[in-house]
Amino acid sequence: MSSDFPAYAPSEEHELLRRTVRELADAKIAPHAAEVDEESRFPQEALDALVQNDLHAVHVPEQYGGAGADALATVIVIEEVARACASSSLIPAVNKLGTVPVLLSGADELKKKYLTPVARGEAMFSYALSEADAGSDAAGMKTRAVRDGDHWVLNGAKMWITNAGVSEYYTVMAVTDPGKGARGISAFVVEKSDEGVSFAPKERKLGIKGSPTRQVILENVRIPADRIIGGEGTGFKTALATLDHTRITIAAQALGIAQGALDYALGYVKERRQFGKPIADFQGVQFMLADMAMRLEGARQLTYHAAIKSERAFHGETIPDLTFVSSACKALASDVAMDVTTDAVQLLGGYGYTREFPVERMMRDAKITQIYEGTNQIQRMVIARQLLK
Repeated sequence: MSSDFPAYAPSEEHELLRRTVRELADAKIAPHAAEVDEESRFPQEALDALVQNDLHAVHVPEQYGGAGADALATVIVIEEVARACASSSLIPAVNKLGTVPVLLSGADELKKKYLTPVARGEAMFSYALSEADAGSDAAGMKTRAVRDGDHWVLNGAKMWITNAGVSEYYTVMAVTDPGKGARGISAFVVEKSDEGVSFAPKERKLGIKGSPTRQVILENVRIPADRIIGGEGTGFKTALATLDHTRITIAAQALGIAQGALDYALGYVKERRQFGKPIADFQGVQFMLADMAMRLEGARQLTYHAAIKSERAFHGETIPDLTFVSSACKALASDVAMDVTTDAVQLLGGYGYTREFPVERMMRDAKITQIYEGTNQIQRMVIARQLLK
């Protein structure tokens, strides 16, 4: 076989990483998952374990003190953490989401200043794009940034911000030129400690309860001018480019949730006996399991394929179908996760509907993957536009 054969499958190093993360997640993260969900508390045990093993932000390049892991390795980390606890998987996923705008468009000094502490595990990085009246229509945002000498002054409120209040840093999109629409939006780094930054109470959610979701409120937040990410007016372009890379991490999260549910259901049906034999012996159950596994593996292959394209794009290669494959894997994997977790609940019967068993939590957690980082209806619009170009 030629050595330049395209690497569409994970390498031995990727599979070793998977085993390492799975062992860590099973030992240090899974035992706390139910309690984290029940108490709606941040999974500090997961953060500590991930930081200790340098798995909290594996995507950060080596020159900033990071592991320099490729996009596929990052996907595998998120997938394996999500298999144990979806809330905990948002630590590596959102660290990537928050930092990708800086990696794509930030000045070298900005990268050094903010990526280094993230790589060391001293800070987390969130992403603030959405607003109460600007969700799918993100370009309709109202948050303003006004230049004042060597500073920018930000005013507004950002909605649905993952890990808000826990993260030290925030990529914030704000309007700098109201007359230019999307071309009048710029991106900035805001720090939690900046005067005028505050957080609304935590949202009470259906799932991912261990990951705090809060409004970030900006009241006359004055930041140095060099905290702009890229040129003035390039923020929305950066936001869209970011999502091409990070929708893949949501697909990874969805894969992990689905795999966790399938694994639990497989164990259960082999043990549960009815009519004198394990329910795994019944063809109706076997067909459900086969469909769950087939669809999950199909979504996984598309996600890994998208991750490899994302990595090539990060290294400067032009990938014409990156938007298509990233939207497709996010929509497919999240739809599959919802179906697989729902079927897992069904396979456990009445037990599946109780909190004594993890599949009901996984079903609740799966739902958000169809909604955030672009609803699956928006993904289908994006996919269709790519096809009709």
